[in-house]
Amino acid sequence: MFDFGWPWMAVLLPLPLFARWYWRRHPAPDDEDQTPDQVTLVHPYLERLRATFKTRAPGRSLRSRLFPVLLWTLWALLVVVLMRPQWLEPHTEIQTAGHDLMLAVDTSHSMEALDFSVQGRQVTRMQVVKGVMSRFVEGRKDDRVGLIIFGSQAFVLSPLTSDRFAVRQLLEEVIPGLAGQGTALGDAIALGAKKLRERPEGSRVMVLIADGDNSAGLFPPLEAARIAARFGVRIYVIGVGSTQKSIPIYEDGTIKYRDDLTMDEETLKSIARITRGAYFRATDTRALEEISRRIDELEKTQAETRTALIPSPLYQWPLLAAMLLLLLLGLFPEGHKRFVTRPGRG
Repeated sequence: MFDFGWPWMAVLLPLPLFARWYWRRHPAPDDEDQTPDQVTLVHPYLERLRATFKTRAPGRSLRSRLFPVLLWTLWALLVVVLMRPQWLEPHTEIQTAGHDLMLAVDTSHSMEALDFSVQGRQVTRMQVVKGVMSRFVEGRKDDRVGLIIFGSQAFVLSPLTSDRFAVRQLLEEVIPGLAGQGTALGDAIALGAKKLRERPEGSRVMVLIADGDNSAGLFPPLEAARIAARFGVRIYVIGVGSTQKSIPIYEDGTIKYRDDLTMDEETLKSIARITRGAYFRATDTRALEEISRRIDELEKTQAETRTALIPSPLYQWPLLAAMLLLLLLGLFPEGHKRFVTRPGRG
């Protein structure tokens, strides 16, 4: 579809007519009447001299007639350039019906605790989270998935997107301590609820992966969960960690045992209960299937179709034509003299 970006620039089209009218109303000083004291010499045989040099007034040539046409066309083309001609190409974006899932992953220092084992080898909580959530994201077809990481502060690492591969790549590059050494669990819940509130109601889901500890941030976890519940956000919590007293963790090049890394299951269960979600342990092999099943039972966001008009500028074509006309006007050096005549000179 053809359109002009600045159609109001068309008001410049009659500007040359106004300028020509103004020059006629206000002639130059040398065209005014001669002063009264001017001395004039009169030839004694003026009539004979006039008859001798009398010739028929020459008619206007083709060049002199063509010059004003080219000049007005040149001006019109320049005005068209200023009007920003453009071609609007419709672009339609279709989003299929699905859920809006926001993943909130704990990246605090406690996620380096070595309280999981795979095939007899100790692995960190973060390694378990990456394996579990990568499979979960891959299976959520037609859903929009976002990613929040939280440590001492909470950050949106990826907004809601249908590009599941990009989210998995970002999750794979997350390391403990990326957002600070603390745990702002309440801030992460509040941030996720804020982002999901902007989405249509009925399918706002947050999947929270944490150990229940809250040592930083402004929002207490349970208060943030109540805010999420008011926004209609369901939180499915995956608890990562163990409840044993002494937990190994890799620090300063050695493995140390600490008793302050125990998972706070009661807080995590309360978050799930307040938001009408559910709580699971990361060691439960059926956790992902159960979460997926419960999410599928929720109402999906209706498919959205958006059409945007993408402009492609076309000003270069009238500008090129104007430049060619300017060169063509150079072929009529006498046209300007005959066309631009002063008032009263005939």
